[in-house]
Amino acid sequence: MRKIIKFLLFSLMVMLLLSGCNSNATDTNEDIFQYKNSFVGDNNAVGNIANQLPAAEYLNGFELKTSEEPYGIILNYDSLDSDQEYRETVIHNATFLFTLVQNVDWITFNSDIDEYTITKEQLEEWYGKELSEIQTENELRELIEENLEDTNKINHLF
Repeated sequence: MRKIIKFLLFSLMVMLLLSGCNSNATDTNEDIFQYKNSFVGDNNAVGNIANQLPAAEYLNGFELKTSEEPYGIILNYDSLDSDQEYRETVIHNATFLFTLVQNVDWITFNSDIDEYTITKEQLEEWYGKELSEIQTENELRELIEENLEDTNKINHLF
């Protein structure tokens, strides 16, 4: 009888140890395209999008400008490493936000490096593509990567 109790206690301890190692926490990198067709007034959606984008660890808050059209978003960042990295972050993050948030017309990026305001119209002209037509994250990432390869093209936008 003692062997059975010891075995059961040992089994219980092993199960507790293994269940503690097996985390069922949801993936923090959710499918960002679940926010496709969000509105700029949806604080939760915009915040969740911004927190999944590059340099999210430097994001120091955001504001939604919805009192009158054109609607906009202001993203405040703590310092990034370089101006080039900051410009690439601006392009990447603006592309995602303009693709996912259907009624945002402009986005201002503030940091101690510089302040950039970019419009949806400017970015679509730069890409030569209407961002609302993009339906998958992979398609969007390919578009961004393809266009970030050319430093001269990046500098032309700014």
